[in-house]
Amino acid sequence: MTGPFGPERLDVLHGIQTAVIVNASRGKKGRKAEPKDFVPVWDRGPRGPMSWQDMLAAVKTYTSRVGGTDRTTKGGAVDGDA
Repeated sequence: MTGPFGPERLDVLHGIQTAVIVNASRGKKGRKAEPKDFVPVWDRGPRGPMSWQDMLAAVKTYTSRVGGTDRTTKGGAVDGDA
């Protein structure tokens, strides 16, 4: 089921709760917080499916960032070794 019963509703409910807590502890200074200030925007627009080359590049980048080792030869699947 989608709509107001899924994760989007939970984001809104947590946004309301967080806004109440922030407003209760902010004193009288500053802008009043609103629930939308705490609701994340998950969709970044339409993107097509990634090609396998893009997926491989993303995995290699992530592996490098976490200190992993690329054990493919000659650059990976592009050259037939995946």
